[in-house]
Amino acid sequence: MFGASPKGAPKSKEFDDVYFSADDGLAETEHVFLDGNRLPRGWQGRDRYVICETGFGTGLNFLAAWKRFEDTAQSHQRLDFISFEKYPLDAEEIRLHLHPWAEFFEGHLSRMVQLYPALMPGFHRLALNERVSLTLVFDDVNIALPRLEARVDAWFLDGFKPSSNPDMWSENVFTHMARLSKPGTRLATFTAAGKVRRGLAEVGFAVEKVPGFGRKRDMTIGCFNQESLS
Repeated sequence: MFGASPKGAPKSKEFDDVYFSADDGLAETEHVFLDGNRLPRGWQGRDRYVICETGFGTGLNFLAAWKRFEDTAQSHQRLDFISFEKYPLDAEEIRLHLHPWAEFFEGHLSRMVQLYPALMPGFHRLALNERVSLTLVFDDVNIALPRLEARVDAWFLDGFKPSSNPDMWSENVFTHMARLSKPGTRLATFTAAGKVRRGLAEVGFAVEKVPGFGRKRDMTIGCFNQESLS
């Protein structure tokens, strides 16, 4: 299911693409998905904040969001994180891939691995603690996303590059993103592909290219049902 990239980053055999940057996967996650969605600003003053992700992979994005939430949110606030994965890694693979950041994440990684479900298709809801929940959906996002009912505050679009995994960046996915969003819902993704930006714009997201991480020149951010990103 997975292999090693030349620089050591875990690589999907299905899509011939790495799960995260070989240079610094955590820094990439923080730049693209957390800063790209203006977190922690986004959950300030919110009792409950919902993030939905297309492509769980190793879980690095989730762990980074969980840690930033607990470092910045108030004690009464709650985080719900929903993530889709058609080809899930098992718990031991995840632990090995994320071991370099085990100390940074303190007990978060071990807790996630401890509760990680068997690789059975369907929705798996994990209560990480009293404030944070993770819903893992082991299925094709094109099939499972239409079955989701939620009010999403931020999207992490992370399904490998569109040229490798075009099904993840489909009109169907974008349509259901719009269904689950509300005015002001934000998105961030590493890709700046024109097809992706046009597809998001067609369903109501204002999108913009901004500087990407490391050697990647551009990435995309967006906001639903608003004329601008301000």
